[in-house]
Amino acid sequence: MSKTFLIGSCEPFSGKSALVLGIARNLISSNHRVRFGKPLATSLELNSSKVEDIQDMIDDDVRFVGETLELPIHSMIPSIEFLGASTASERIKKNILDAGIKFEQLKSSINSSDNVINILEAAGSLHEGLLYGLSLRQLAKGLNANVLLAHFWQDCRSVEALLQAKNQLGDRLSGVVLNAVNPDQIKHIKDNVVPSLELLGLNVFGVMPRSPLLRSVTVEELVRRLDARVICCAERLELMVETLSIGAMSVNSAMEFFRRRRNMAVVTGADRTDIQLAALEASTQCLILTGAGEPLPQLINRSEELEVPLLKVDRDTLSTVEVIEQAFGHVRLHETVKATYAFRLVQEHCDLDRIFKSLGISSSVHE
Repeated sequence: MSKTFLIGSCEPFSGKSALVLGIARNLISSNHRVRFGKPLATSLELNSSKVEDIQDMIDDDVRFVGETLELPIHSMIPSIEFLGASTASERIKKNILDAGIKFEQLKSSINSSDNVINILEAAGSLHEGLLYGLSLRQLAKGLNANVLLAHFWQDCRSVEALLQAKNQLGDRLSGVVLNAVNPDQIKHIKDNVVPSLELLGLNVFGVMPRSPLLRSVTVEELVRRLDARVICCAERLELMVETLSIGAMSVNSAMEFFRRRRNMAVVTGADRTDIQLAALEASTQCLILTGAGEPLPQLINRSEELEVPLLKVDRDTLSTVEVIEQAFGHVRLHETVKATYAFRLVQEHCDLDRIFKSLGISSSVHE
């Protein structure tokens, strides 16, 4: 028989995709057949079928995971609804609050193959998807599936959302993986917090550290969000930005500050050539110029020499910074370097044997 389980979260961008990648790769390496899908699609921007005559709605996250794990197209489970303003409006107008026949088609699809493990990624929060009849609780109940939660952990107040999830899911909640924990706090969490959570009925299968890389954003994504003009090094937009610095101080102070930062995006006024040149000598992934004026030729030449993208925006510095800060930790895991790191993170910090046992999955299949 096939097995189906859900990976959910109490809030968006809690690490579901990283968990999917790590678990799925481990299952595949143990000779399990794996299928993956998102019943409620949240991103179709990049969706262009690479197989002729395939018109199914494959979420971008599903496609990325599938291609990363080298899954065949038939192992990528199509979504049955798309989460968007237009679809939400249509459902409200028609007073439709369930997935109807599409849900039955999903059930039929995941039960159509024997000896397959179906991994389904739920919506971003406990309530998201209710309008479509595809919330985490509705999926778990309708598919008779157990749930594994990826949970963003800040401090002990974070447990309240987990208790809410347990109240909603009951015995269908197999356990949780705490994510984005301050590395200095991991031992304390494991020794003091996890045992208490277990006594509350919350099985903790892993404590994963916060990762600047997984929270990072590509220069290309910043260009898109800022509607920026790329002045030079357009071929280097795949560079990953992990931190943000604002060049609004004296050159000496800036140089000292820049030395302590890593893989920066530096935002500064177009008239601050001194700061701009100083930033280029540090660990800068892109330089973003705000305000009136154009960069001097010497700055462009130096950027080209060091292969650091130079961007120009029409926004002021404050609004530019706000957009960039919003991007950190709120972008999809669509880069190979992030996927590779996610594999290692899950392998090293999650008790996979315990996860599989709780889901009723054997650790390996002998061919």
